[in-house]
Amino acid sequence: MASTVQRAPIFGGPLRDTLRAMRATLRMTALAAALAATLTACTPTVALEPAAHATAVACASLVTQLPDTVAGLPSRETNAQGTGAWGDPAEVLLRCGVAVPGPTSTLECVTVNGVDWLSDPSQEPDFVFTSYGRNPAVQVIIIGSSKLSGATVSGQAVLTDLSNAMGEIPQKHKCIGPSEQYQNGEPVDPSATATPTPTPSPSR
Repeated sequence: MASTVQRAPIFGGPLRDTLRAMRATLRMTALAAALAATLTACTPTVALEPAAHATAVACASLVTQLPDTVAGLPSRETNAQGTGAWGDPAEVLLRCGVAVPGPTSTLECVTVNGVDWLSDPSQEPDFVFTSYGRNPAVQVIIIGSSKLSGATVSGQAVLTDLSNAMGEIPQKHKCIGPSEQYQNGEPVDPSATATPTPTPSPSR
């Protein structure tokens, strides 16, 4: 009488448990990879220090009107009130509520779309602009090209893109004889828009 040999199921016992463990490991690995890809795709928040008067109502209004792009750079999330940032890495920073410049400032004044800015060369290679004649004041910092791999961002383009948002803070004073004027990205000749001095009538 022939003997009957009983074979254990191929996927039974320890081998089945091993395969289950392998499948679970693969699922966890795939989940971890997907999570890592998601985290990599997320742009981290830009850490900034709020200005002394960042809680001003006008600063809150300004921030709500900040553009999605500045000089072609996408906006970024920041962790401080009254601030803004653009670029990855951040190349343009904005802080609302800085000290208001006095009328005796000796810094060069640039007018862009009707907004006066004082240019501070002391922070080169970074470019620092502070709004003039508006309270609270706004500071814009453009990171110099020596610190980043890309080309230098145009200050004139940045200030042009921010001019609409700056309208949230009323202008109270103007620069006297700004060194440069721009309107919609184009230089303006101050003499072409100057109000002519009336000629006195000859005495009779």
